Amino acid sequence: MKTKTPRALKVSAIGAATAALLTFGLGPASAHVSVTPDAPSEGGSTQVTFRVPGESKTAATTQIKVTLPTATPLTSVRVKPVPGWTAEVTRGALPQAVAVDGATITEAPMYVTWTANDAASQLSGDQYQMFSMYVGRLPKSGTTVTLPVAQSYSDGSIRNWDDPVVDGQAEPQDPAPSFVTTAAESGQGDHAATGAANETTEPVASVNNDVPAPGVIWAALAAGLIGLAAGVAAFLRAGITRKS
Repeated sequence: MKTKTPRALKVSAIGAATAALLTFGLGPASAHVSVTPDAPSEGGSTQVTFRVPGESKTAATTQIKVTLPTATPLTSVRVKPVPGWTAEVTRGALPQAVAVDGATITEAPMYVTWTANDAASQLSGDQYQMFSMYVGRLPKSGTTVTLPVAQSYSDGSIRNWDDPVVDGQAEPQDPAPSFVTTAAESGQGDHAATGAANETTEPVASVNNDVPAPGVIWAALAAGLIGLAAGVAAFLRAGITRKS
């Protein structure tokens, strides 16, 4: 049995490291329901987009139900249509009255529910879908807006993404989607509605940045290719040295 030279061992190690890096970089992202706001400025409105993976290996996702905050209610909620899904905004009485811009609010949107119209629209375990809504007014800067999600499946089961995320602690098993509001920008226009008359489910013309591959994946891929090239170069140099 031929013993590998130190240089050959080095090439093998580089190749193994490259393979591991590529595997890590191209692996699936953490399969959690997440939410991303476009511009979470205090007092304004923003589109928030939920990224919902299929999750289950044995059942399809049939419904997504988002619970809206009541302590800092969103007085205006508009949903963006998703082909194959029906959206519904449910209003209700708040646990207690809340003052918003000098007005006393006693009811507000409480839930937003997306339901698949048929089996063809349901999400299998290797699929995901983006669900967006345009909301306002956003609460004061530094407020964590938590939006728990109930994900229903074709076998009747429900997964609740409602575990609170606490800074400095490990991520819980089913973290609730959330975001933190920021300071209002100078000259920012306020398009948020503040009265019940402004509640609507009309579609919003907005851009949905659906990017399934995060930038870190491409960075890892580039680093992996560089490592692979270095390994090949070292292997070729080793062959030339042996022939000299």
